[in-house]
Amino acid sequence: MRVPKLEKELGMEVYATKSLGIGGKIRQYVDDFIVEEILIDGSKAHVSPENVPLILGEGKYLVCLLIKRNWDNLLAVREIARKLGVAYKDVHIAGIKDAKAITAQHISIKGITPEQAAKVKVEGLLLVPLRFQNFKISAYHLYGNRFTITVRSISHSITETQERIEKILAEIRDFGGIPNFYGHQRFGTIRPVTHLVGKEIVRGNFERAVMTYLALPHEFEHERARKARERLMETHDFEEALENFPRHLKYEILMLKHLVKNSNDYIGALRKLPFQLRRLFTQAYQSYLFNRFLSERIRMEISLREPQIGDYVVYVDTRGLPTQYSAKVMEQNLEEMKNLAREGKVRVAIPIIGYKQQTSDGAQGEIEKKILEKEGVKPQDFYVKGMRETSAKGELRAALTPLIDFSYERPCRDATNPAKRIVKCSFTLQRGSYATVFLRELMKPRNLIEAGF
Repeated sequence: MRVPKLEKELGMEVYATKSLGIGGKIRQYVDDFIVEEILIDGSKAHVSPENVPLILGEGKYLVCLLIKRNWDNLLAVREIARKLGVAYKDVHIAGIKDAKAITAQHISIKGITPEQAAKVKVEGLLLVPLRFQNFKISAYHLYGNRFTITVRSISHSITETQERIEKILAEIRDFGGIPNFYGHQRFGTIRPVTHLVGKEIVRGNFERAVMTYLALPHEFEHERARKARERLMETHDFEEALENFPRHLKYEILMLKHLVKNSNDYIGALRKLPFQLRRLFTQAYQSYLFNRFLSERIRMEISLREPQIGDYVVYVDTRGLPTQYSAKVMEQNLEEMKNLAREGKVRVAIPIIGYKQQTSDGAQGEIEKKILEKEGVKPQDFYVKGMRETSAKGELRAALTPLIDFSYERPCRDATNPAKRIVKCSFTLQRGSYATVFLRELMKPRNLIEAGF
């Protein structure tokens, strides 16, 4: 089945399922994409909170429910910190949520009162005080997210839509879960260049990293920005580019101002970007490589459910979450690892390559080595001497993620698009997994941008 060119650019080169998708469009309205966070203690953040309990406990952190509508997570946290008059570093979340969505999550804020939190008034943001505790919210406390997604503008009949959904669900069950690709949000869909910048940083080509970020155009971005980038790629004239670039490209403007004064200081230009964004470049490249490794294993029809000699496995905790504990599958422990995998106690894992994370062995190792050789990078290259803050140790990531508690309402007429159908579905994914990776299997979109990805 044909995969969109844009997804191939992100390393998602195959589907796990062979059945035809339902098509359609997500995010036509912000209410069509709802995300509600679940913590490991069972706490769930609801987008429509009712009967919020009285503030309980003591501690230096106030835990609040944050409901946001059409807000980028990091910008929302910055705005809340500004409104409360606290440092950005004193506000913590468990995980990043989608921007073009309605989302509910937990947030901890150091040294404020419930009264202060309740007074925060920002369009599209709601802060509801919940409790005090002595530790900050972090990724460790996150179990996953419950998604409620409305797919609109489906061209097929109600019966055909239902049949396609059921076939895809059956294939996912047989496959052992959803391929745990890094999703579209990791790279961006309008201009997916973060991993390309990361590749040049890892290879020590800082000039090319800067020019990729500033001057590599993409077909889906705004025409004025695209033309400004094309012109800079042609001339390498930073002064002219500073005049031409649209002012809303704030990060590019910061870099160009630096380069006008320091034309060869490419590392300095990159350091004008926020630390989190600099780290994201390398992480996005790691994610791209992981996606390539996983795509090739699926293409070669090597099982993701059953460990093979040379594979890594990660152990799973009592909640079903992958842990940091891992093992290498060898001839002497192969049967033991296969049994543990059948019992759900371990999962096949694929490396997120870094300077402390080497490749697999066996057939999976061959896949990884060939791709790295073609890319011209080695694990040790992820220790970036010129920009140590962008270095990445690497780790392991489960190759499959479970689709939990999936349900859907019977398709019906789409009132917004009267000749089309609509279907509403709900499901839970564990932390680190992406709803759009499941939705690409369900919908099989031809054009990601038009489909709302």
